[in-house]
Amino acid sequence: MSPRTPFRLAIIVLVLIALLVPALPASAAPHSQSGGVHIIQRGETLSQIARRYGVSTTALAQANGISNPNFIYAGQRLTIPGASGGSSSGGAAASGGVHVVRPGENLSSIAARYGTSVAALAQANGIANPNHIFVGQRLAIGSGAASSAPRPAPSQPAASSGRWIDINLSSQTLTAFEGSAPVFSTLISSGSTFATPTGTYSILYHVQSQRMTGPGYDLPNVPWVMYFTNRGHAIHGAYWHNNFGQPMSHGCINMRPSEAEWLYSFTPNGAQVVVHY
Repeated sequence: MSPRTPFRLAIIVLVLIALLVPALPASAAPHSQSGGVHIIQRGETLSQIARRYGVSTTALAQANGISNPNFIYAGQRLTIPGASGGSSSGGAAASGGVHVVRPGENLSSIAARYGTSVAALAQANGIANPNHIFVGQRLAIGSGAASSAPRPAPSQPAASSGRWIDINLSSQTLTAFEGSAPVFSTLISSGSTFATPTGTYSILYHVQSQRMTGPGYDLPNVPWVMYFTNRGHAIHGAYWHNNFGQPMSHGCINMRPSEAEWLYSFTPNGAQVVVHY
């Protein structure tokens, strides 16, 4: 027998094994296993994500407290039903459960959702400053809550055609849509001294930069201004604070200047603006 014969036989055996062993089925891929967290990428829909993990769109929406399956955004963390040891980011399933803070939420909106008070929620979690919570923070929902199950999130307005803007004053968030697809979402600051009006409006006109004055303020070069009411309410950049997620304005919608610039370019005159709690 030639010295090379064993080596050749080994190569033949390996080739036969490779041909005979079936390929790993797609269902065994890690992303299709039930359980875990999915971070939404731009362009994804809830139904696509549900199919990817082998769960229903309804189950995925319920696990994350999503009342409108069309209202999700890039960067949002979704709990996949079946995660071991995980908590649904939609809230506690039982009295004394846990809520995981999501982007755009504040202690007030979370307390209202569980039928408790901001003070009780802060006390139960040792929070000295109710304005200081962070995404991913786990909040214990006290047993004194009126209901162990979260209240449904406010229903979202019907999707408009074309480009439009949804402003949620409860969560202090702004989301830009193309049709029913969310393409951008961020924290904003709405009216504190004077309330931001709710309702359905349209972008009236754009102003790239202007001076804004009023009782107690005089702000030069306010950037990327889009007026949506005849009473002077506008969406614009705010360079004088960084407390987005909390009401801060005199009725306008404050945004980070870089994000306001993007929205300014994205949104045409006449685009619908829906403001709600």
